[in-house]
Amino acid sequence: MKQIYIIILFMFFFIGCKSIKEPSNPNKNVAVKKELTPLELQTWHQKDYVLDGIPGISLDKWYALNKKKPKSKSVIVAVIDTQIDLKHEDLQGQFWINEKEIPDNGIDDDNNGYIDDVNGWSFTGTKSGGYVVWNRYEYVRIVEEWGALFKNKTESQIDTQDLYKYKEYQRALKKLEEKDPYYKRWFKSLNYKCLLYPIGKDTLKYFFPKENYTVKQLDSMYKKYKINDKKFKERRDDNDRDLGALIDCMKSCLEMNQKTLEDIQNMQTQLDSVINKNLNVEYNERLLIGDNPNILEKGYGNNNVSNNKSGHRPIQDHCTKMAGVIGANRENNIGIKGIIQDVKIMPLNISPSGDEHDKDITMAIRYAVDNGAKVINMSFGKEFSLHKEWIIEAFKYAEEHNVLLVHSAGNDAIDIDKSIYYPNDINVDDGKEFCSNFITVGSVTHKLNSTFVSDFSNYGKQNVDLFAPGDEIYSTASENSYKSDSGTSMAVPMVCGTAALIWQYYPKLTVAQVKQIIMDSGTAYDLEVIVPGTKDKKVPFSELSKSGKVLNVYNAMQLAEKVSKKKK
Repeated sequence: MKQIYIIILFMFFFIGCKSIKEPSNPNKNVAVKKELTPLELQTWHQKDYVLDGIPGISLDKWYALNKKKPKSKSVIVAVIDTQIDLKHEDLQGQFWINEKEIPDNGIDDDNNGYIDDVNGWSFTGTKSGGYVVWNRYEYVRIVEEWGALFKNKTESQIDTQDLYKYKEYQRALKKLEEKDPYYKRWFKSLNYKCLLYPIGKDTLKYFFPKENYTVKQLDSMYKKYKINDKKFKERRDDNDRDLGALIDCMKSCLEMNQKTLEDIQNMQTQLDSVINKNLNVEYNERLLIGDNPNILEKGYGNNNVSNNKSGHRPIQDHCTKMAGVIGANRENNIGIKGIIQDVKIMPLNISPSGDEHDKDITMAIRYAVDNGAKVINMSFGKEFSLHKEWIIEAFKYAEEHNVLLVHSAGNDAIDIDKSIYYPNDINVDDGKEFCSNFITVGSVTHKLNSTFVSDFSNYGKQNVDLFAPGDEIYSTASENSYKSDSGTSMAVPMVCGTAALIWQYYPKLTVAQVKQIIMDSGTAYDLEVIVPGTKDKKVPFSELSKSGKVLNVYNAMQLAEKVSKKKK
């Protein structure tokens, strides 16, 4: 591999700036890998299309060829997310430390409005030192908040100045009226499944003594063994259920990976909380925090960013995965390698199960900016925004301080040019961007074919800026573990790490320049892809985002150098 890089360097010397552009057609001149080994799957996102035949972000290529030394010390990247595993072996030395704060003395030593915020802040932390597990969905909060103004009223009765809120209230009410009965029906079916499961499991032992049946076998069995089948009828009594219902129950369990009765009961518990908390207009998740969610203020919450209540282990997973992609230690020879070594991760907790509060998003952004973050990872989103005016001001505040915001496009396989996904940088009045420091990222796979765009990824020619690897990404996870995960969430830290790397070497660049560099320097792939959410509708890959490209670290660093020289 070393010889290949020497040859590439030789080519760059003669070809010059042309090397910044990758070949646009993946079917020409490159041996594209169709199947990846388990090890290649763990690192595919860091590979290079030309050198490795894998459409990654060309990170390994940059590290292999870079001879320059960074001009800046550690760049701070804030991760606005869930709790985080501060003890993870592969993140040691990579966390932000507020050196102005004396730990655990109960005093706000640096007078920033937050007591003992040594590593960050939990905006969903409770007064007792715990954290909120369940939030309501935003549309439920809107129904509660604006119900007194608009309930049972027609549009003709509404003042012009309140029309936007009225329409949002109606949209939220419709959503609630759809989701509430849906989850209640699902919960009811789980109760029925709990009753049938032991009987079904016992019955199927007659046909499969080793209990090694598959969904396909149960499908075939359903067609073969009818309720009146003699073979089955001989062994049933009045207390048995009909075979069709039992097969259907066990098939459903297999499809939903419910291998035991305990798995079904765990789902029951989760759905019970969805119904009685997420969807409950009267539920108040802020009682334990003790704040007013309709007033912006500092100091609510607590400093425990690594909290992990018993029974809620996954709470640390999401943020820990983001941190690993950005800055897992590249020099300790364990685990994985993040995008940037000299980084400090600032965890800011705002994400229980449910939708984030606009207040928490706003205050987390302001905290990150005020405490020195250059990049903010925002791998979350929702369909509604109760206080979007706060978010707009926070975005502009970050812009004024030269801070980049990177947001996930979402995992609903929809066109977010047509369906709004919050938070965003779009002015609802004219559809134009109101700030220059916000990037929205979609997800791609390692497969350079029609399934290149992840089937879950949102897209949009106007509102998705570019794509990055987000499918089967291997990273650090809670309880000192490592896991693969997929989602536009996983694509966001790719961009955040790249932005941090750019600023580490070219610290004088503005946030608008860094955003444009990332978008302009991506790899363009000339291929037709299946539009997410459709069965077989295909469009050119370039039509699904504003840049039409995929993040490329090597190209971005080359372009950043050119822009930096021009700036001088």
